Amino acid sequence: MTPAAMDQKLSVIIITRNESHNLADCIRSVAFADEIIVVDSGSTDGTQQMARDMGAVLVETTQWPGFGPQKNLALSKARFEWVLSIDADERVSPQLQTEILTKIHTSPETGAYFIPRLSSFLGHFIRHSGWYPDHVLRLFKRDAGQFSDSAVHEKFIPRTDCRQEKLRNHLIHFSYMNDSDYLRKLEHYSSAAAESAHANNKSSSLRQSIGHAFWAFFKSYVLRLGFLDGRAGLMVAISSAESTYHKYLKIMLLGERHQRR
Repeated sequence: MTPAAMDQKLSVIIITRNESHNLADCIRSVAFADEIIVVDSGSTDGTQQMARDMGAVLVETTQWPGFGPQKNLALSKARFEWVLSIDADERVSPQLQTEILTKIHTSPETGAYFIPRLSSFLGHFIRHSGWYPDHVLRLFKRDAGQFSDSAVHEKFIPRTDCRQEKLRNHLIHFSYMNDSDYLRKLEHYSSAAAESAHANNKSSSLRQSIGHAFWAFFKSYVLRLGFLDGRAGLMVAISSAESTYHKYLKIMLLGERHQRR
């Protein structure tokens, strides 16, 4: 394959762990890509076989180094010039597909694109509370940069000379499908964030945990106009307060455990 031909092609990278309930719809939404790479870390629910059955290139790992390092591993497996990074609970709409293909074929001077993301919370799409447009840097040339080493809330960091633009059509994000899904992610993300903060010598207290939680609620519901989303906006504000409280509480508990040792 000539370099010019590879410039026209797109790799999609997805990292997974027990995502059989999401993966099929995710892969279908990016079936227009020239290759789909799934990096899986020890799934036990059939995710790996599903990836194979749907034609994806499966990379199996036994370690979980965090979201950033795992996405960099996926990026290293991409063969083609353009890369789209997508999570298993995200979907590319037909409109976004058309825009992506148009850009990678007609704008060679641009190295990375931010994509607006529309997220749902318990069945409600949220357009306030700081959730939208939520531009995420997900479409980029393979050599344009790499993901941060963050264990959670990782970001793609482009080179300083990389030209960046924004797409218009949004990525659809089914972030919390039900209450069980919300509680599972609350536990996972708050623990990962607390461990990362503790590793960077950050401390907390019960008073700080409560204060940060109240501020998170006020910022989401009032300052970021969450009330305009009605009942769903109130639920988002409460969840923001809850997740913030647990993050800082866990930082406090990690610090106390460290002192006892």
